[in-house]
Amino acid sequence: MAYRFNIFDNGAALAETLAERVAGTLAEAVAMRGHASIAVSGGSTPKAFFRALSSTTLDWSRVTITLVDERFVPESNERSNHALVSAGLLQGKAAEARFVPLYHDGATAEDAARLATAATVDLCRPFDVVVLGMGGDGHTASFFPGGSNLQMALDPATPRGVITMEAEGAGEPRLTFTFSALQDARLLILHIESQSKKPVIDRALSEGKDSTLPIGRVIATASSDTEIYWAP
Repeated sequence: MAYRFNIFDNGAALAETLAERVAGTLAEAVAMRGHASIAVSGGSTPKAFFRALSSTTLDWSRVTITLVDERFVPESNERSNHALVSAGLLQGKAAEARFVPLYHDGATAEDAARLATAATVDLCRPFDVVVLGMGGDGHTASFFPGGSNLQMALDPATPRGVITMEAEGAGEPRLTFTFSALQDARLLILHIESQSKKPVIDRALSEGKDSTLPIGRVIATASSDTEIYWAP
């Protein structure tokens, strides 16, 4: 599908504009259907965006938030994306939102993935908003190059839901929504920052559906257009 590349002078300007865009889409969903859903990404990049979004005015009690992907660790672990969202997004006005974690206290990551799929089954049909990130290796969600379940994750025929992923350099086993659960969001965002990532996304966009970078394949084959927000 198509994409639109939005370039900002700095991360602060990006965060404010992105927060307004996302909040507007969530408010429209609440007005139309009485509820809204959003899946966000972890890492350091979205922190300013989270702060800006948490201060926006909308009926947060009708918004459900979950994660695009998560490490197989509890919220008490410093590497937990749940902990990051709790500290950065579920604050202020957004504290009234409902949060659905991907991590569950199962014996294995596969057990947690099954529980997460059941807990999120009504949220991703489709999501109102999905905010993806991108690593320097071109991964998005937990679609890592060389990942254990990469082809399953990217296959449009794989059912909507949460699966596991392991990859060199990923650390803990991961829990990630499948491409099929993310690609048709009413608003599909890619949020990236840093000068070093610009050549990566440029390459991914130029290679399209044949890209060796997972983010390139996601953007090229998603049924929704992707709005890219980048700042150096």
